[in-house]
Amino acid sequence: MTFGLKTIAAAAALAVGMTSVASAQTLRVAHVDPDDWTASKKGAAAHIFKNIVEGETDLTVELFPAGALGNETELVAQAQEGLTQVAIVSGAMSKVCAAAGVLDIPYTFSSATIAWDVLDGEFGDALAEHCLAETGLRTLAYGETGFRNFTNGTREIRSPEDMEGLKFRVQPIPLYVEMVKGLGGEPTPIAWTELPNALSTGVVDGQENPVGTIYNNGLHKLQKYMTLDGHVYAADFIVISDEFYETLSPADQAVVKKAARVAGNMGRAIQQWGTAEGVLKVQEEGMQVYSPTADEIAAFAAKAQPAVVEYLRGELGDDAVWIDRLQEAVAAAQ
Repeated sequence: MTFGLKTIAAAAALAVGMTSVASAQTLRVAHVDPDDWTASKKGAAAHIFKNIVEGETDLTVELFPAGALGNETELVAQAQEGLTQVAIVSGAMSKVCAAAGVLDIPYTFSSATIAWDVLDGEFGDALAEHCLAETGLRTLAYGETGFRNFTNGTREIRSPEDMEGLKFRVQPIPLYVEMVKGLGGEPTPIAWTELPNALSTGVVDGQENPVGTIYNNGLHKLQKYMTLDGHVYAADFIVISDEFYETLSPADQAVVKKAARVAGNMGRAIQQWGTAEGVLKVQEEGMQVYSPTADEIAAFAAKAQPAVVEYLRGELGDDAVWIDRLQEAVAAAQ
């Protein structure tokens, strides 16, 4: 496995003074969000996890927020190698467990509560077991990064037809490219760090992100319109090195699992608060926000889903069965 410079540096730092993971009985928890629990979903999840575990066991929990140990891909690699015991990640999970990518099928979840029912039920348990076998990482619980929404500076978007001719910045991920193509827009993969400049100079007309991300990074100041279409629901995976987990006593394992579940729900609550507050704030600062009707969302889904599902079936091979399993679980939850 190949590591970046941050991962190598993190490995060296974590190795100092360590005799063995098992003997240290320390859980290193890493994520890329800010540490502030009042505004950061992953930050809130990490802090409540630490408080519960240290309050009910003799384990020590060390927090490494804000990408201190690297980006999400590097955090996953570190957890697999046992350098970091717990990682809270979102999109990076599908890079090591391809089946997790089905959660990014657009317009799959009509609400956050439906997503919670699916992830906290049989489907989420089965996906966790599958990813454990694929990666050696045990999914303790699911948190939330939130629904992604379109913004642009040209016109209000109420239908896929309104997206035609508009260039949208997307993550350099094929699934997002296929989604925007299906909706009639022109996808333009651009790195996150280059997005503000791309919007300011007109390289792209719009972008897509959760409301909190849009507000906290000032993107609403560069865009006039937001459509709360919630095209992709992003989940956080709270994962632990299974090798480390098996060194814990059954009692400590139970506390760790409980703490992770509370942490996931805490992250969800902070994310929901940030979304509701963010919608109000962007409107107060001049952005026009539109909430599509159920029929309008159905029109978006009819355009976006087929292209993405076709792409995923080709990429997943035998794992494409997870597409059907997810669709069945969503239908049951609704």
